[in-house]
Amino acid sequence: MSQQTVSTNRVSYIFSFIKQAIKGEEMDYTTGSLRKAVFLLAIPMILEMCMESVFAVVDLYFVGHLPDSSHAIQTVGLTESVITIVYSLAIGISMAATALVARRVGEKNPDAAAYAGVQALWLAIFVTAAVSVTGMIFAADILRLMGAEPTTVAKGTAYTRLMMGGSLVIMLLFLINGIFRGAGNAAMAMKSLWLANICNIILCPIFINGLGPIPAFGLTGAAMATTIGRGIGVVYQLYHLFNGKSQVKIKNHHLKIDWTVIKSVIKIASPGTFQFIIGSCSWIFLARLVAETGGDHGSAGYQTAIRLLIFFIMPAWGLSNAAATLIGQNLGAGQPDRAEESVLKTAKYNFIFMAVVTVLFLTSAKFFISMFTQDPQIQEIAANALRIMSLGYVFYGVGMVMINAFNGAGDTWTPTWINFIGFWLFQIPLAYTLAKALNMGPLGVFIAIPVAETAISITSFILFKRGKWKQVKI
Repeated sequence: MSQQTVSTNRVSYIFSFIKQAIKGEEMDYTTGSLRKAVFLLAIPMILEMCMESVFAVVDLYFVGHLPDSSHAIQTVGLTESVITIVYSLAIGISMAATALVARRVGEKNPDAAAYAGVQALWLAIFVTAAVSVTGMIFAADILRLMGAEPTTVAKGTAYTRLMMGGSLVIMLLFLINGIFRGAGNAAMAMKSLWLANICNIILCPIFINGLGPIPAFGLTGAAMATTIGRGIGVVYQLYHLFNGKSQVKIKNHHLKIDWTVIKSVIKIASPGTFQFIIGSCSWIFLARLVAETGGDHGSAGYQTAIRLLIFFIMPAWGLSNAAATLIGQNLGAGQPDRAEESVLKTAKYNFIFMAVVTVLFLTSAKFFISMFTQDPQIQEIAANALRIMSLGYVFYGVGMVMINAFNGAGDTWTPTWINFIGFWLFQIPLAYTLAKALNMGPLGVFIAIPVAETAISITSFILFKRGKWKQVKI
């Protein structure tokens, strides 16, 4: 066989493999090749997470071209920082749903998996109602608390109010995708975010700039487009959850509220939610610290860099989500060694991906930043932030796999304590000391981020290798 034929066959196999992953063909992830299992889950999960990060980047792009863009960018960035609390609640509950659904699927009990998923949905609805109402009422106060300037508060309150009011669609989008991922149907989770993002990309310029009979809403239009886009994605999810062909399908008898199962969800989700709230509050503190020491340009530069950082972290997060599904299903099938091996393989692939991204940011930071703002002062700050923060990228990649592995096993307390010590007892004091005590300003915050994330990742890996997560029962 010629070399050309071999290469052609290899390319054909790769495209066939990618097609299978995107199409979402169900398979048993407790047997067969682990490498194949990782990538069949990871490809749609990576694309899903890319789509989630696109929401903030699209908003940032369009508002960055509005007049007086520094205030608009600051509003988007500060609001996103606060909404990370909603993300934390959503991720915590969806994490519990993924762990429970994956464990039940591994036990070959799809009916129990669907029942657990519904109870997670009830919990999410109860929790989000309180968050949405509070956010809508205190939108202006939230921006002031974050250190926004009076002009930013005046121009951005409507945007923040609408984004906080739309917390339910954020919650449901995350949670239902968590159910799909736990069932091994990562492609459905990916498709729902594709649809939501396409709608957002189409609606954003229309609502911001106006079109025909639709007036220009400016900054508020970005929130309108994002909320509507996410809402459409949720409708798509619900349709397939109730009427789709997945092995986890909700039926009428699943809809009854079962407080016993909800308590099980809370038992896993509460430390899981807390671990992400810890991280979110740390990011909020850092955003405020940059705003205080760097002014509106420093804040805008930092927020631009963070949006890019998150955009490129999302594929790695998607890959690490594969570890959560694999570890849950294999523990359910009584195969802890296969579960551990799947996590280590995923960590290896994430390390390689993040190393490539690090090189891109170190060599081309200004190129990426220039796509979002033409203000030279913001560009300089953002590029500097991006280069420094990307130095810890490879550790971020390994660390998030370890964290998701603990969560997928139902051991949500271990990463919660890791985050508490790493963020609140180390990152925040370090950032404050560098930024204020040593008068380094925003630069001190930029340095504190990779230092703390590296320490967190190393600690997570050591604790994972000890293997106590293998004995967790859920």
